[in-house]
Amino acid sequence: MTHTTPPLRNGGQILIDQLRRHGTRRVFLVPGESYLPCIDALNEHRDAIEPIVCRQESGAGYMAEAYGKLTNEPGVCFVTRGPGATNASIAVHTAYQDSTPMILFIGQVGNDFIEREAFQEIDYRRMFGQMTKWVAQIDDTARIPEYIARAYAVARNGRPGPVVLALPEDTLWGEAQVADVEPRPRVHAYPSQSQLAALQERLEAAERPFLLVGGSGWTQEAQQAVAAFAERFALPVGVAWRRLECFDPRREQYVGHVGNAMHTALREQLEACDLLIAIGTRIGEATSEGYSWIASPVPRQALIHVYPDPEELGRVYQPSLAINADVVGFATGLETLVPRQSPRWAATTQAARHVYLDTLVPQQAPGRLSLDKVSHTVDRVLDGRGCISVGAGNYALYPHRYVRFGGLGTSLAPTVGSMGYGLPAAISSKLEQPERPAICYAGDGCFQMNLQELGVALQYRLGIVVLVFNNGMWGTIRAHQETDFPGREIALTFTNPEFATLIQAYGGHGEIVDDDDAFEDAFRRALAFAEQERLPALIELRYDADGIAPGQRLSAIREAALDRHYTQSTKGATP
Repeated sequence: MTHTTPPLRNGGQILIDQLRRHGTRRVFLVPGESYLPCIDALNEHRDAIEPIVCRQESGAGYMAEAYGKLTNEPGVCFVTRGPGATNASIAVHTAYQDSTPMILFIGQVGNDFIEREAFQEIDYRRMFGQMTKWVAQIDDTARIPEYIARAYAVARNGRPGPVVLALPEDTLWGEAQVADVEPRPRVHAYPSQSQLAALQERLEAAERPFLLVGGSGWTQEAQQAVAAFAERFALPVGVAWRRLECFDPRREQYVGHVGNAMHTALREQLEACDLLIAIGTRIGEATSEGYSWIASPVPRQALIHVYPDPEELGRVYQPSLAINADVVGFATGLETLVPRQSPRWAATTQAARHVYLDTLVPQQAPGRLSLDKVSHTVDRVLDGRGCISVGAGNYALYPHRYVRFGGLGTSLAPTVGSMGYGLPAAISSKLEQPERPAICYAGDGCFQMNLQELGVALQYRLGIVVLVFNNGMWGTIRAHQETDFPGREIALTFTNPEFATLIQAYGGHGEIVDDDDAFEDAFRRALAFAEQERLPALIELRYDADGIAPGQRLSAIREAALDRHYTQSTKGATP
């Protein structure tokens, strides 16, 4: 066997060579002098790794996180030390709570300056410790391949999540003759035959079962296997909060989106079910509506919890049957299960399906422009094509209710509820899936948190479509304020620019829509412009701010809260 001596390379060259070996096709970055050797090393990989130069580190981080969601591979982001790292931390937190594979590289002061509070110095182990799967600093140039290989393994395996690696300048400028470490395939966890047999036994003994799917790491094959299992057993299926891409809503078993603002009948069905099979989801606070329809630590329902991280099983809910498996491994096992008798709950599933279909009919809304009808039209025009991204805000409840998402890569939504996510995510989607429409839903406040990333859409000729919901206030917080402090609105409104004009500065097309009849034509024009010109298009939606969510009005929230406060005060009054 012939052994070749590795070439002498600096740390930046070693690192970028290693990224290429691990299949990295794109890196998102805001350049910084602290990691210049890495930037320079990209020159030798122009044919394989595309650098996307972003405008602010939170936007770069969000794009990398969205890449992780779209590909199941770690999204890679480079930022500089100190301010760059703190700006990017919001994306790391998003990746952690969303279980998204991601690797953040941060330039760091040299080891000769460490622990002196040098310029922009931060201890990243302490800073990121609770929001990552692993955070480390590479102090030895020769160990870079080892750290990169481990970072990919940690980010992808088990419950996916973010890894943060700090890169001291002397490590990057240092030189070493070290061999690359070859990548290893993702490790899948599978259920045992006894666990599958126990699942079938419990299922066939149930009267009102429910299948809840969510989490990350899904493949088309896994989705098809789970869908076939649900069809064989006539199971009602819901998707966990903001995991709308996990199950095709056009299938007869789909009964709705589980979590905040779900329709009443679905909540009642979940409360009444006697067996909950949860695959891939933690059943977090938003999905459980504050741990209400499913109790912690001991659920009222029998719970079969399937999750790739054994430490999660039993941490919040004590399951009747815990299965340590990821969605791919578990889906493979489901193919062996066949019902031994006709499912008794088939009629219940069918009834729940009809109720779900009724929720797709737009509800009444105040004013000339109905946001319900807007999303209903978006669903009809797209017909399952493309990707819709959202940030945080009540405006996101409209696509979540009315749009029937078409599978993997069609929904990018932060379960952590981070604002400013929608635009960077839409850009990442268009980079990864250039042939598919990329639609960003953004509140006027949410949009302005990262609107500078329109520069990326301009620079790389990305035809995204942005729908800006302009109501001149922090709407979600206003709804909370009216609930808790009715009639005392303060510090929640703002004056907006004319967004339809602003987009023109980025070479884009903009329109203002304030009437139901005008939206569809405007939306079709925006889609056509984005695809033909490969530049961003924006529709500014001006509507009655009283329409705060599907079927809800701020005025009604205030009135109900005032009535409640009055009742409470009279009960406490002296006769």
